[in-house]
Amino acid sequence: MTLRSILISGAIYMAVTATAFAKETGELKIRFEYGGEAVAAGPITPTKDVKYCGQHDLVNEKLLVNPENKGIKNVIVYLYTGRGGSELPDVAPVNETRVLTIAECRFDPHIVLAQAGDILKIVNRDPVGHNTNVNFFNNQTSSSTVRSDGLSFYNLQRAEPAPIPVDCNIHPWMRAYLVVLKHPFAAKSDENGDLVIKGLPVGKELVFRVFHEAGRIDKVVIDGEPKNWLRGLFNVKVESGVNELATVVIPGEALATQ
Repeated sequence: MTLRSILISGAIYMAVTATAFAKETGELKIRFEYGGEAVAAGPITPTKDVKYCGQHDLVNEKLLVNPENKGIKNVIVYLYTGRGGSELPDVAPVNETRVLTIAECRFDPHIVLAQAGDILKIVNRDPVGHNTNVNFFNNQTSSSTVRSDGLSFYNLQRAEPAPIPVDCNIHPWMRAYLVVLKHPFAAKSDENGDLVIKGLPVGKELVFRVFHEAGRIDKVVIDGEPKNWLRGLFNVKVESGVNELATVVIPGEALATQ
């Protein structure tokens, strides 16, 4: 083998190795379970646009517990970079459009995950008008009326310190939450209480924050052992591949349906 061949082979090996290392990431899997007898979501009786909204089986979405396995839906977990949190290099914006749909007098999805630089597009599919009120901390607070089959847009220029409620002032039972971070490392639990955060940096302990609109999650039970998650924060050393926590049980008294 000539010197030129050796150099080329070495360069290829180094490039492949560097690429593999750069792509080495971990994912965090968690399941959240309700600690107590599963509660049912209560029905909502519309008080506005009753003729239309009253046609639909609306329920209070504040706390949704799977009656079969007690999984809690819409628990939010994200990599926390605030005071006492993880240090993270700047992450380039992806500049995506996140869609929040209004249909049958409710918001869908209930939780919208976004990154700074994204656009939030609100689409009204109802034959009645709605109002969207978003009380930002770091972005420009705005309230706008969305006519039937209309659109509304919000520029998410900055990350927000916490999940932001999105309300309809016309129909007070309507609420969603918007999470705007400076990175993509966030997830929400599905109907079984499961969530996965992918693409995490590996080899060090990271700080995560948990949020649920029904109450503070600062005391949990994991493998039968009580844990204190002060300020909703917990640490995980993330390794390459799948990092799976045991089922996290949230005491029922911590989450209120009203």
